[in-house]
Order: sequence, then structure tokens, then C-alpha cells
Amino acid sequence: MNPTPGPLVLASASPRRRELLTQIGVGFEIIVHDLDESLFPGESPVDYVCRLARAKALAVSQNDLAVKGRPVLGADTIVVIDDLVLGKPSDEHDAHRMLSLLSGREHEVMTAVCICQGEQSALELSRTYVTFKPMSAAEISSYWRSGEPQGKAGAYAVQGLGALFIESLHGSYSGVVGLPIYETARLLTAFGITTALDRSGLIE
Repeated sequence: MNPTPGPLVLASASPRRRELLTQIGVGFEIIVHDLDESLFPGESPVDYVCRLARAKALAVSQNDLAVKGRPVLGADTIVVIDDLVLGKPSDEHDAHRMLSLLSGREHEVMTAVCICQGEQSALELSRTYVTFKPMSAAEISSYWRSGEPQGKAGAYAVQGLGALFIESLHGSYSGVVGLPIYETARLLTAFGITTALDRSGLIE
């Protein structure tokens, strides 16, 4: 069920992005458009994540009847190690491959956020560095059985049991979750959308 419709359209079915927008007091309606999220040959991780965030926002913004002129927010999150983009695992074997790559090493999480409204659009990119502790095969198998890695970029969730593996995080925690609050707030302000703090009367 959608939250109470507000001044923003969220082009994502992610419950984590929904929770983060709700956390800062932004009302929205969810409208999702299916896209081919395949990586283009030779495309860099930065170009890829920015292209997908922009494409998601643009695809939904073109639905004039549903959007009704409101700004549309699209976002995409990827995990990158050795210039390799780790998407959502297809099965246990794939998740084991990804988590073995991350084990005992630093990787980068990129989240791009784009807002489109009519002919206007703006994009912000969050880049965060995460270091995992060394993980045993038994730990990886146990983590997979928890069900958490399924549907998660890089086969882990920082806000869940995946936090047990994280030694350090440098950058935006909310960006790793799926929506960097600082960058998102900058975009919202540019499109005239207020947060709960803006409406609290504490900011003059």
C-alpha cells in the first residue's frame, strides 16, 4: 500500500527508499516502470548507476496522467569491487561468489539519485567505501539461509545482519541502504519539496 500521496513521485518499489523518505517527512506516491538494467559493454560503474537513476525517473515522469506534473525521484545503488559491478545475486552460488569477493576487503557502494520534473532534471551521486571482515564459507552459507542477501546489490544489507561483517564505513550510511539523505535533501530543496525539519519552524 502506498503512503499518503504527496508532492513527490518515487520511481522505486524499494521498501528501504520508502522508509528513508518517510524518515525525513516527505510525502510521496510510488509509481514504478520496468527497465532493462543490463550493463552496457564498456560502461563504467559511475556511468551505469547514473544512467539507471536518470532512466527510472524519466520513464515514470513521462506518465503525465499519473504524475500530474510532480517531481519524480529515481535512484539506483550498485556495489563495486575491482571495477566489477555486483548486482543482485541470482542464487546461492552467485551470492557466495559476491560475498567471497567482498570478504576481508574494501569495496565501494554508489547510489545515484535523480529528480525529473518536466524538462528539468538534476542528479546527485553518493560514493561510500565499506570494508568487510574476512568471512568463512560457513558464515556466507548461514547468511544466505537467513534470506537477507536475496534481492540486495552485492548480496548484503547494511541495515540488517550484513552489519555483522562490516569493519568500517566511510561515507553515507543511508547511501549504502539505498538513498543518501544529504544528497537527496539537496535535490528536494532544488525542486521546492520540504522535509519535516523545514516545516518544524526551527529553521528561519
